[in-house]
Amino acid sequence: MINEQIRDREVRLIGEDGQVVGIMSSKEALKIAKEAELDLVKIAPQAKPPVCKIVDYGKYRYEMARKEKEAKKKQKTMEIKEVRFSPNIDTNDLNTKINMARKFISHGDKVKVTLRFRGRELAHVEQTKGILDEFAEQLSDIAVVDKPAKFEGRSMIMFLTQKR
Repeated sequence: MINEQIRDREVRLIGEDGQVVGIMSSKEALKIAKEAELDLVKIAPQAKPPVCKIVDYGKYRYEMARKEKEAKKKQKTMEIKEVRFSPNIDTNDLNTKINMARKFISHGDKVKVTLRFRGRELAHVEQTKGILDEFAEQLSDIAVVDKPAKFEGRSMIMFLTQKR
């Protein structure tokens, strides 16, 4: 909120130099801002009384946008990479998948491990849970199980994340 949009009875005013001027009516604060040929901007509406500052609004908006952009740059996005295989996977193929997952985790991504069942493979679900346990065990030095193995439809899914 700026200038006439501020409808509070009294506000805590901060001058253009950053010094606290004091608590006064919003009309008085607006008059001081107009004399300085600047804008009265409400910067903390939830405070009691609300905090207003005398600034150049265009410059203030530009600074806020720039700070927001900087914060987005520093933010790390975590992707979810998926590793899929079937219950009758051979040990060498499993080791290849483990190495892929190791590479994903070392880059800071989450890994979704999917064990897909087709046809009659669904009859032997109990015997194949060990594959996912072995997968997690092989990666236990760099990863932890975020979500344990859970059956969803025709596949068993487990999530791994990097150790902190």
